[in-house]
Amino acid sequence: MVKRRYGEVPGLDFRLRTYTPTKEHAVAWILLMGAIVLEVLGTTCMKLTAGFSRLWPTVGMVVAYAGSFGLMTLTLKSLHVSTAYAVWSGVGTALIAVIGMTALGEPFGWPKVAGISLIIGGVVMLNLGGAH
Repeated sequence: MVKRRYGEVPGLDFRLRTYTPTKEHAVAWILLMGAIVLEVLGTTCMKLTAGFSRLWPTVGMVVAYAGSFGLMTLTLKSLHVSTAYAVWSGVGTALIAVIGMTALGEPFGWPKVAGISLIIGGVVMLNLGGAH
C-alpha cells in the first residue's frame, strides 16, 4: 500500500494537473455506484414505511442508508468530495424520480423530465470542471 498524505488523491498531481487512473480510483467508482443503489433503495423503502408504521420497510430503510453512508465513506478515501457527492446525490435524485413515476404512481410530467435532465447535466458539468 502506498503511503499518502491526508486528502491526497491517488493519481492526481496538482503541479501538473494531470490524472492517471489507478486501481484504487476504479474501486472507488464501483463503491460509489453501490452507495447510489443503496441510497435509492433506502429512499424507496422510506416511501413504503407509511410514516414508519410498517416494520420491514423501516428496517430496510435503516440498513440501506447505513450501507450507503458506509460505502460513501470508503469512496471519499479516493475521490474528491465534490465529485463523489455530486454524482451520489444527482444520480440518486434522478433514479428516485424515475422510480416514483414508474413504480410508485407519481404523476409523469415534462417539467419533471426537464428537471432530471438538468440534474444530470449539472453533475456532468461538475465532473468536467476540473481534475477528478
